[in-house]
Amino acid sequence: MCGFTAFISSKHLDDARARQVADGMLCARHRGPDDTDVWHDYRVALGFNRLSIIDIEGSPQPLRWGPADNPERYVMVFNGEIYNFVELRAQLIRDDHAEFHTSGDGEVIVAGYHYHGADWVRQLRGMFTFVIWDSQESQAFGARDWFGIKPLYYAQLDDGFAFSSEAKSLREFTGPAKVDKRALEHYLVLQYVPEPESADANLRRIESGTTFTVRDGELTSQRYFRPRFAASPVKGPGAAQELYDEILRVLDDSVAKHMRADVTVGSFLSGGIDSTAIAAMAKKYNPNLLTFTAGFEREGYSEVDVAAESAAAIGVQHFVRQVSETELFETLPLIVWYLDDPVADPALVPLYFVAGEARKHVKVVLSGEGADELFGGYNIYREPLSLRPITSLPNPLRRGLAAVSRALPRGFRGKSLLERGSMDLEERYYGNARDFRPDQVAKVLRVEPESSIREVTDPIYQVSKGWDPVARMQHIDLFTWLRGDILVKADRVTMANSLELRVPFLDKEVFEVARHIPIEHKITRNQSKVALRKALEQVVPAHVLNRKKLGFPVPTRVYLRGDYGYEWARELITKADTTEFIDPAAALELLDQHRRGEADNSRQVWSLLVFMLWHDIFVTGRVVPDVPHPQYPVEL
Repeated sequence: MCGFTAFISSKHLDDARARQVADGMLCARHRGPDDTDVWHDYRVALGFNRLSIIDIEGSPQPLRWGPADNPERYVMVFNGEIYNFVELRAQLIRDDHAEFHTSGDGEVIVAGYHYHGADWVRQLRGMFTFVIWDSQESQAFGARDWFGIKPLYYAQLDDGFAFSSEAKSLREFTGPAKVDKRALEHYLVLQYVPEPESADANLRRIESGTTFTVRDGELTSQRYFRPRFAASPVKGPGAAQELYDEILRVLDDSVAKHMRADVTVGSFLSGGIDSTAIAAMAKKYNPNLLTFTAGFEREGYSEVDVAAESAAAIGVQHFVRQVSETELFETLPLIVWYLDDPVADPALVPLYFVAGEARKHVKVVLSGEGADELFGGYNIYREPLSLRPITSLPNPLRRGLAAVSRALPRGFRGKSLLERGSMDLEERYYGNARDFRPDQVAKVLRVEPESSIREVTDPIYQVSKGWDPVARMQHIDLFTWLRGDILVKADRVTMANSLELRVPFLDKEVFEVARHIPIEHKITRNQSKVALRKALEQVVPAHVLNRKKLGFPVPTRVYLRGDYGYEWARELITKADTTEFIDPAAALELLDQHRRGEADNSRQVWSLLVFMLWHDIFVTGRVVPDVPHPQYPVEL
């Protein structure tokens, strides 16, 4: 687990570019405080910050590797972990007579690429981004993991391409951020910026499940992972139990491989079924497992007691980090600095603090992200069942009901049901987060709206035509909510604390089992994740098994109505340099309506606050967070 910056020149490498790579590593020291190095030749400069997890004393990067006749043909920078590297290493030695010089996982990437080409990435179980420079062919090859667990930004420049784990590092090449107006519109609707966009118009992101090549100044990419949900019937005596057993088997195998490390591995424990299952299975492989949770000192906004009860039930030592209202607001500018792109998910605040607590004790934690997307865990996935009486009607009748819904006043009982039932799935569902409505965007945005969220979701829906509606919703979330929100906050706020977070649910073999689960084993009218819950009955304590999902709840709604939170937000809105994009009067009206209790505008206000901080940190520089990491030069 680390961070890197790479510059691939289209001509002879300028010394200034190598210096920019080195300088770019300084603001990403939190990703890898254990070691830093920069390598360059006449075409390429590669910089690396290392957080040592596997082969602690060996496996330095940038990593040089090659066959016997050209032992330094390749140089690689790699961020992440390959959990099946032991098996892949044995395979390469057996089948290809590959030679290895370290005990780490990085060599299996570059050796596998040498012997098997770009398709080798399909063999990798893990989270990863990497860039390999092939000096013999004068080209670079890279990839990003299946689900987008690890980030990779890039910038196209006049003389080449720059890549980095952190957008901040690339601003050594591009200068201050420039607001991408289309991305801003998408952000206000979704509460995050969807890939491959960035809020910074100078940058883009390599998409999840993608390989890429840079040659002769041209970047080409290809998708190697096209996730498909294809239900297999579960029929006959014992068939359901066979499914549950297979789910448990593949999860246990994934957890076992995710426990591979030369340092102590702990686990986050929020009190829900997903994190509890991961912690319970992890304890098999580390009987002294440590678990961690966070909460707020306000009733209804903490899972601390349930998490402690779960920890006691599975027999692990447990640590709690309580977060205060003052800490939430005072630390938010620093957290936004770490985020790189604005993400208006308040849950990232307690996640930041629990990561800091965990880092006092361990270097790696497991977590439960991805279970809902793979196994059908969100309550919204049950909506197609409740809407079926309407969606099954002929189109003329549905259009008539749509007209009725429009005539009803907002807040009228049944209006929303008629409204959503009369819409096609492609129109009503664009991911798990829904923030500003289009009419609200028009009120706060000072630039003319020029895009629709359908631009993001229609190409994804095109792939899933003919699937059942729940599978289509899961598929949308894999490409929007999961990689745009869940995994962004999971990576950024843990790496901010130099803590590696691993997500065993997001394993290609786990997905292979989950994608075949039929709809009736995912959701019912009253329950989600049906098959997963059944599979985990022998693992998860009974008090957690069917408990309502909370995660790390945050009392922003309450705080923004109180004196401290209201005044903090009002001051930021008043002083922010974002008047070119956001109407401050409209923003203040949303805040005041919320304060008066006329509406719950907490999500919309929070989204504006996060964007304003992002803008004033990265565009104008008005806000300068106090970043607690070492700043010292890298030797070239």
